[in-house]
Formats: sequence, C-alpha cells, structure tokens
Amino acid sequence: MWTDSRVPNSSGDIADKFGVVGDAFANNFAEGLELGASFAVMIDGELVVDIRGGFSDKDKEIPWTEDTLACIYSSGKAVLSFLIAREVSNNRLDYDKPVAAYWPEFAGNGKAEITIAQALSHQAGLCAIPDEMPSEIWLDWGAITSRIAAMAPLWPPGTANGYHPQTFGFIAGELLRRVTGQSVGQLLEAFNSSDGLQIFCGMRAEQMKRAAYMSKPPKPPDLGELNEFTKLAFLKKWSAPARVAREDWMAAEIPASNMHTDARSLATITHPLANKGHSYMGDLVLTEAAINAALKERIRGDDLVLPFHLSWTAGLMRNINQHFGPNLSAYGHAGFGGSCVVIDPEKNMTAAYIMSKMSPYLVGDPRALRLLNRLYECL
Repeated sequence: MWTDSRVPNSSGDIADKFGVVGDAFANNFAEGLELGASFAVMIDGELVVDIRGGFSDKDKEIPWTEDTLACIYSSGKAVLSFLIAREVSNNRLDYDKPVAAYWPEFAGNGKAEITIAQALSHQAGLCAIPDEMPSEIWLDWGAITSRIAAMAPLWPPGTANGYHPQTFGFIAGELLRRVTGQSVGQLLEAFNSSDGLQIFCGMRAEQMKRAAYMSKPPKPPDLGELNEFTKLAFLKKWSAPARVAREDWMAAEIPASNMHTDARSLATITHPLANKGHSYMGDLVLTEAAINAALKERIRGDDLVLPFHLSWTAGLMRNINQHFGPNLSAYGHAGFGGSCVVIDPEKNMTAAYIMSKMSPYLVGDPRALRLLNRLYECL
C-alpha cells in the first residue's frame, strides 16, 4: 500500500522498482502544483503503478479516492482510437476506406473520398463548424453529425494536418455507431461491466456526483500565431459547448472532450494498443494488422490549428517532440489542462495521468513529464 505524507489523502499501490514515481507524484503536490490527481502504469497486463491523492472539490474537503472521476478532455481521443482499432480488428471498419462507405451522408460537399485514416489523423479539413450556431448544439448528436455531413472541407483533404478538437469525436463516434449500433457511451459502459473499469461518455446523476471539480488554467493556452483555422477551432463563440449547465454538458456525449475516468481505467482500456493486442486479462482484442494500421504514421507537418510540428497516426500523436516522455517511439494524446495517456509498444506499456488543477499547457505538461521521466528511469 502506497501513501506519502506530502500528498493529502494519498493511496494506491506501487511495485517496488517504481518507488521514484511515487516520489515524483508527491513532489508535484509538495510544490503546490496539484489539487487532486491520479497516475497509473500498466506493463505486460500488470498494473505496476496505481496512485492517487488530493481533493476532488474546490474547498479541499472531499478526498480524491479510487472512485473519483475527472474529465480528461482530448485524452479521450486515445480511447476513441482504441475503439476504432477494435472494429478494424472485427472487420467492421477499414482505415483505408472512405468514411462515406459507412456513413453515406458524409459524402456531401466534396467529402466522398476522405478515408477513415485521414479523418482520424486530422487531414479531413473539418477542424470546426464554420457557420455560426448556438453553442449548445454541441450537446445534440444528430444536429452536429448532420452539420459535419453537410459541410465542405476547409482545406483540400489529405494535403495538411489541422487538429480537430471537437469534430474528431463526432466523426469517430458516428462511425462506431453505424457499425455497432451503439454510441460511444454505450460501448464504454460495456467495458465498465466486463473489465471493471470506470470510464464514461455521457454521465448519469450518480456518476456526476463522483466527478472532480476542474479548476480553470491561470491563463489561456498559447495557440501560437492565430489563423482562421485556429480561430474557428478554439476561439469562436460556437467553437465548443458554452452557456450550458454543467450537468447537461456531462450528460451529453461529446467524445473528443468530455469523457470522465480515472488513471487506472484510462491506462487499462488503451493497453491492447501497447500489449500486442492483449487486454490486461489476457484476451486478444486487437489484431496485429489493426495495431500496425492504427499506429502507422499518416501525416507529418506543421499543424494548421496547433502551434506544433506533429506526426499523426489514426488518432494518436507520435512522440517526435517528447511530449510523452523520453522514448521517441512511443505514442500518446494529451487533454486540455494537463491530462495525458502514453502508449509504448516497445515496453508493452501504457501510462495515464489525470488531474483537476488545470494548466495552460496544450501538451507536454511538466507535471506529467516529471512522472513519465521517472517512470522510464525504472524500465
């Protein structure tokens, strides 16, 4: 049992050789960088780090426990990447086929040839909804997917990568719905039931009660030199849900930005991507071919939306900038405010960091990197 006096309400477990990871976690708290957080590492199907601590409320009265959920924002895109890879393994989806082969309405306005791989690697030119709309429409699945299906690409598909902060989740989610008959939230509920996870997209009242307060960053993130794509994706009044009740936002399915979970569940559900297709229970859930296709570089270049030179797979960032620790061969995704998940097939490892004190870092939060750097020292 792991505890540390520097971390209020600290609890969890750490395998002997990973003790310095616990020290790094405690140092983040000792330096006043955290309110509440959790960190988990799974290697070869074994949970070697699963720790948490701090508070889940603003007033520091409610302990952060193993039942606490936190919003992971865009780190949920890694979960979507796994769910898509699973349907590729099941021969229900093919990365190289057009999205419109499964979602015919998507073909409208010059999008008939956009492949699933292009859409998931942010090449589709659909980074945002260009026409002004009430921001609460993001809570209406049918309304948003209809707008995406009807819109024209904002740049020629396949010619450049430009991050799709919100639309990514609706494209991936609608593909999943078309081939499985279930929404993202329903698919995740099945994992919760079968694998003992707690990861939600679209929350019920009893789950909302367990959700941590998320403190806003002290300053806005640095989006670099602003262009029209960046403004549409992040800065318009309708770029994301706004002026809606928190409960309504949590109840909606917005897969690219409102999944709630804990670090253990995030590291566990994505683990087959790193563990040769095997879940932590040993079941083969992804084929080798699907993993290779999921992790294949699809495009590399200066992003049209984010201020980074990025290498994209079908849903994950390749770690060319060491935003996810020292191994350049790893993959990952980060979420607004600091959360991240790392997928490292070389080490058969996944790692997840979740927190409630949000920072302005778009990717490569120093708190997460401190943990990941100590982790790799142990390997």
